[in-house]
Amino acid sequence: MADTLRKQQLCMARYIRDPLANPPPPGIEARRLAVYRQLFFGNVQSLLAGNFPVLQATLPTAQWQALIEGFYANHRCHTPLFTEVAGELVEYLQNLAELPGWVAELAHYEWIETALLLSDATEPGHDPEGDLLEGVPLLSNLAAPLAYAWPVDQIGPGFPALQEPDAPTLLLAHRDADHTVQFSRLAPLAHALLQSLHAQRLTGRQHLALLAEMTGGQEAAVQSHGLALLRRLKGQGLVLGTLATTQ
Repeated sequence: MADTLRKQQLCMARYIRDPLANPPPPGIEARRLAVYRQLFFGNVQSLLAGNFPVLQATLPTAQWQALIEGFYANHRCHTPLFTEVAGELVEYLQNLAELPGWVAELAHYEWIETALLLSDATEPGHDPEGDLLEGVPLLSNLAAPLAYAWPVDQIGPGFPALQEPDAPTLLLAHRDADHTVQFSRLAPLAHALLQSLHAQRLTGRQHLALLAEMTGGQEAAVQSHGLALLRRLKGQGLVLGTLATTQ
């Protein structure tokens, strides 16, 4: 009995996910199946439209519909939480080579705002008055340096996006104390420093030495500019201070 019920449930689930590729479960009229399909698929479609309004508005209607249908039919989510379905779509789009490259990047750009808004990350223990050069500067867990091949902050309805630009779009996403997510453009040096802070815990001096090596700049000049940048980032609340010595 239990085995039969499970088979019936799986048959119906497969049909609801992809009615073109799976037979309908026996004994249920087509009208009722269409209602179930619309309820389940419609909820997911509505949820994703709310999470990705710019992407939905920029893609042709038929292409957006096909994208969501493909996601619904083929992607296996790793979470039961509705608040995390948007991240699943971002993951799904990374593997769709047939789509223009800006589609996956625009989806990630829209998703990161939601991710930061919902984040319950706490900040690490730190010394707000620590030496940013000799200590280990700590980037806020609510700040994310981003790099895109496409100008995702400019893409929208009517944007042609026919050719990938020569220069990347470097951004910083950050959630303020009032739970507002802000985006700002970054210069290459600022992005490289923030990315280094995000990726590894080194002293400020070590971070800046790596930047000098990476850019081919004079270490003294990079250190001078970099220290000023670290202090500015701290004043903006993006760098918290330095790692507490008890950590």
